[in-house]
Amino acid sequence: MNRRNILWSALSGLGAALGASSAKAATEAGTSNQLKVVYHLSDAEKVNFVLGNIQNHIDGVGGPDHVTIALVIHGPALKAFHWAQANPDISKRVGDFSKDGVELAACGNTMKAQNVTLADLLPGFVSAEKGGVVRLAELQWQGYLYLRP
Repeated sequence: MNRRNILWSALSGLGAALGASSAKAATEAGTSNQLKVVYHLSDAEKVNFVLGNIQNHIDGVGGPDHVTIALVIHGPALKAFHWAQANPDISKRVGDFSKDGVELAACGNTMKAQNVTLADLLPGFVSAEKGGVVRLAELQWQGYLYLRP
C-alpha cells in the first residue's frame, strides 16, 4: 500500500466518523431543541385569523408539547380580548391556549391607552410592561421565530 492510499483511507475514515457524529448531533438537537415562535397581532380584523393560525400550528406539530408559542397583542386588536367584550369563541380559544402553555402578552402601553388592567382582559394574559414591540424584540433575541400573519 502506498502513501496516497494510506492517506486516502485515513481521510475517508475520518470523514465517515465526522459525518456519523454530525448526524447524531443533529438528531439529538432536533429532539431536545423545541421550535419557538412568536405571533404578532395588532390588527383587530385579523384576530380570528391569527388565533386560527396558532391552533393550526399546534395541531400541525402534533400538539402543544412540540412547540413553544407566544402571542403578543397591541393596538386595536387588544379590544377583542377585553373580558366584557370578548365573544365566546375567542374566550374559549384563549382559555385553551393558556392551558396549552401559550404565552399571551398584552402591550402595557396599549393597556394604558385603553384604560384596562389585566383583570379587564381574559384570564391567562400577562402584561408586556415595556410594550408589545419590546416584548417581540426580547422574544426574537431569545431565538423565537417571528410571525405576523
